[in-house]
Amino acid sequence: MSGFSDLGLEPVLLEAIHDVGYEEPSPIQEQAIPPLLEGADVIGQAQTGSGKTAAFGLPMLQYVDPRETEVQGLVLTPTRELCIQVTQALRAYGNRKGVDVVAVFGGAPIRSQQAQLRGGGHIVVGTVGRVKDLISRHSLLLHACRFVVLDEADEMLDLGFLEDVERILALTPSSRQTALFSATMPPEIRRLADQYLYDPLTIKVKAATLTVDTVEQFALEVRPRDKADQLVEVVQSEQPEQAIVFVRTKIRCEQLYRTLRERGMNVKALHGDMTQGARDGVMISFKDGRLPILVATDVAARGLDISGVSHVINFDVPTSPDVYVHRIGRTGRVGRSGRAITFYEPRQQRELQAIERHAGVRLSPWVKDAHVAPTPIRPRPRRHSKPHVSLNGEGPLRKLILSGGRAEGLEPSDIIHAITMAAGLDGEAVRNVRMLERFAFVEVPEPDAERVVEHVQGTEVRGHRLRLEPARA
Repeated sequence: MSGFSDLGLEPVLLEAIHDVGYEEPSPIQEQAIPPLLEGADVIGQAQTGSGKTAAFGLPMLQYVDPRETEVQGLVLTPTRELCIQVTQALRAYGNRKGVDVVAVFGGAPIRSQQAQLRGGGHIVVGTVGRVKDLISRHSLLLHACRFVVLDEADEMLDLGFLEDVERILALTPSSRQTALFSATMPPEIRRLADQYLYDPLTIKVKAATLTVDTVEQFALEVRPRDKADQLVEVVQSEQPEQAIVFVRTKIRCEQLYRTLRERGMNVKALHGDMTQGARDGVMISFKDGRLPILVATDVAARGLDISGVSHVINFDVPTSPDVYVHRIGRTGRVGRSGRAITFYEPRQQRELQAIERHAGVRLSPWVKDAHVAPTPIRPRPRRHSKPHVSLNGEGPLRKLILSGGRAEGLEPSDIIHAITMAAGLDGEAVRNVRMLERFAFVEVPEPDAERVVEHVQGTEVRGHRLRLEPARA
């Protein structure tokens, strides 16, 4: 395998790669970066966690001119979580070169994103719906966009975004360079590529199976009424570093989360009915390793790139074999090992067999690991004995005012992260973040307000030191 220095990247990007700790390119990076640097359109088919962001991001950054103020690159993502992750990666790669990367996604104030676009933005990373909305408001202009990437294109298809993607592509210059990356290649995605990519080079990087070979895959037959008990037993036996438990629906997600919480497990839910602030708080806790178990729906968890996930548990059988592939891709990332366990009911034998045929694997029966002694799940620690504040907003809240707002480039997720990290609050306890031009408002539980002010005071976020105090009524 060649090194990054052999791929034709400029020195400033090689320095950035060294900064983030990359040593050798992954197969998709090694094969995709040279043709993209030569200006070719590329179709990349690779498993999630294979390093696709750097594969398309580094060539894009090489051709971006920081002196130009127009949008030169566009990355479309299916979900806001993936949008945020791609943005963070591109900012890290482009930091030394001075490239401004702007994230635009639903669930966050559109005015603050419009302000960021007015202030610059060489590369825009966005969810399909929000990009379309900003274009319709004339806040996002793509007439100078030279590089377009469709990331996780098959997930866009699953979410019904393909027509909107085509409308957006039609508004970009015909001379653009286009890259399409997807874990699977259904006919609709192939048709999209044939229509909007010019003589593309197809790169397939995958093992003999669709799922990575570093993931051990198991199946466990359970009766419906025993599933929750069986899940507790599996977690006690497996002792995962971090686990994602997948369910089919938002209602089921909330029900299972409450059931597991009542049994003393440190667990959070992630689904589409949660507010953006609550979702950001859960994701921050999970990424930081403070949350060991996440119960999630497929849509909410699409695009999650967290290397510490050791286990995926399919509490509900996936709705399709492709969904199974996406779920399993959340573990065993970047060469790490992982374990995937699928619960199935006796009547779901055919669905399980369809998954095995599609993925080209045989799911071994899960048996309790005899060499790992089951240990009781410890109750969740109570942080500073604070009263529980429900997701419905019950309990007294105190409004705080913070120095720094949109003008400093701060976003609601920055404020939530600063408070949860410095003061030890759960993300759900940080409520109603409102960003203004020069300052921001946020609400926290009344008993914790004084401690939040004390611990967050002087915290540096994006180069700006926060000052905060209780807001006057």
